Amino acid sequence: MTSLQTLLKEIQNLKPIPAVTNQLLAAVDAPGSSMETIAQVIQYDPVITASILKTCNTAYFGLKHPAESIKDAVSMLGIDQVIELALIKSGVQTLSGAQEGYGLEAGDMWQYSVSSAIIAKQVAIKLALKNKSTIFTSALIKDIGKIILEKYVSNTSGKIAYLVEHKKFSFLEAEKKILGIDHAELGAMIAKQWKFSPRMIKIIRHHHLSDETMIKDKEIAAVYLADCICMMMGTGVGADGLAYRFKNKVIKELNMSADDITMIIAEFGINMKAVEALLHIV
Repeated sequence: MTSLQTLLKEIQNLKPIPAVTNQLLAAVDAPGSSMETIAQVIQYDPVITASILKTCNTAYFGLKHPAESIKDAVSMLGIDQVIELALIKSGVQTLSGAQEGYGLEAGDMWQYSVSSAIIAKQVAIKLALKNKSTIFTSALIKDIGKIILEKYVSNTSGKIAYLVEHKKFSFLEAEKKILGIDHAELGAMIAKQWKFSPRMIKIIRHHHLSDETMIKDKEIAAVYLADCICMMMGTGVGADGLAYRFKNKVIKELNMSADDITMIIAEFGINMKAVEALLHIV
């Protein structure tokens, strides 16, 4: 089993997602938050500001006049689009590397994470949930634990595969059995270390719904469903992608139908050009 002290040390060494992410989510959730408040939070991170302006000024968005500031970007693209761009770009450096232990090449985890976040927001809109930016960000970084755990998964891949194939363990259960911790638990530890909100830590910790009582939490269930839809579409699926159990209770709990799922997939397909453009630009 992997030493907890070793993992804690590796968390300390992991390059954190920029602090602007927390500040942005706090600003979005604050009563009376305005476009100007949001712009002020983003503009103090020069890397993310430059990246957003670069994205805004690409031919894809077709702006008549180039954006010269975050305020320009907000007025041209709208607050929701700019918030999502900022959140996406805050995680790109951390999430874009290869995760060989999970069978993911460079860029695969990033594509999957962005796709999952966008679908989670679609589900949140469908269910009229609040805290859409929190749901979006939680879905975006929910697999952060894999970054540290992947080398341990790689070194024990034979043992994990045996439990999955012959003992009918889910991949998460096999991780826990062999390593003493799974990537969702480790992701929650990282989120806590990075001072994310208790709400985000809870969503990340339970995004696989290993504790089925969490199905009652619609925000967690929405992120779980987005994860499942990504796997159904084969988006960024790695070695563990087909080794999870789908919990049918989620559909019932969220009062969604097969037609609703089909519509979400269709809407995502329509948005795929935008996703690919963003992924290419970053």
